[in-house]
Amino acid sequence: MSGIEGLVTMIGNSVHSLIGQIGPSYDPLFYDVMVYIFGTMMFAVFLLAAIAFWLRKKGLGGGSAKEKWVSELDKYFEQSQIGLIPDEKHHW
Repeated sequence: MSGIEGLVTMIGNSVHSLIGQIGPSYDPLFYDVMVYIFGTMMFAVFLLAAIAFWLRKKGLGGGSAKEKWVSELDKYFEQSQIGLIPDEKHHW
């Protein structure tokens, strides 16, 4: 059972040292570095989301490859009349 006790002691010590950073023995450098790292990660997520949105809207080039294959697929569906929604004018 000494292995489990040692593990619990190690986890307890690490939790105590982390809580001590916020408590009476507050270390401003620790807090500042954590805020900067978190802010950098949030900015990176925002930047990646903006890039993904731009690529989704515009594509990789002027004429996006996505637009080409979608238009070819639509042309094929129109020729073979696949996936058309029946309306009141046409009765197929």
